[in-house]
Parts: sequence; structure tokens; C-alpha cells
Amino acid sequence: MSPKYILLGNHHLGTFVTLIRKMKIVIASMLAAAATAFAPSAQVGDRAATKASMSAKADLESLAGKLNPVVKYYDPIGLADQEFWGCSNDMTIGWLRESEVKHGRIAMFAFVGYMGKHV
Repeated sequence: MSPKYILLGNHHLGTFVTLIRKMKIVIASMLAAAATAFAPSAQVGDRAATKASMSAKADLESLAGKLNPVVKYYDPIGLADQEFWGCSNDMTIGWLRESEVKHGRIAMFAFVGYMGKHV
């Protein structure tokens, strides 16, 4: 009997090695997909291309009306009117929008990790 046909339970060693290789490929592809979730989007520079006369708050209000015509613009604690760290209102709104996207991605990644552990 040749060494490549050593039995591991009911499977041949070659089948076992093939299974391990497939698992490594699946894990690597999942990690690559997770890493792209944290990469900056291609539209980062498009913010400067918007109209100079339109402020960030007006942009938020118009975007909110398009995305959800029932609720429209809703800012109960007035974060869109604040100026964090001595920056302008437009910079504060940009920071809040970016952090919302970042935290949403982290929450999605955490959910995948939770499901992967319990499934």
C-alpha cells in the first residue's frame, strides 16, 4: 500500500489535504472581504465637487428627504448644529458622517464574528 492512501477514518489523506486547502482558501477570502469593509471609499474626494453654496446641513436635509420620505430630516439632539473641537459646522458634520459609516462597518463585522462563533 502506497503512503498516499493512508486512511484517516473513512477518508484518504489526499481528500483530507484537499479539504484543508479549501478551508484555507475560504478563510482567506473571508478575511480579504472583511478588510475591504474598512478601506476608504472611492467617493472621498467627491465632497469637494458638490456645490459651494450648499452647506453640509442643507445637504443632510435634502439627502434625508430623498432616502426616507416619511421621516425626512430628524436630528433630535441637534448634532448638525454643533461645532466639535473648534472646527466649522461643515467639518463637524463630515466627521459625524464618517464616524457613523465606520461604526456601522465595525458593527457588521462584529455580527459576522458573533454568528461565526455560534454557528
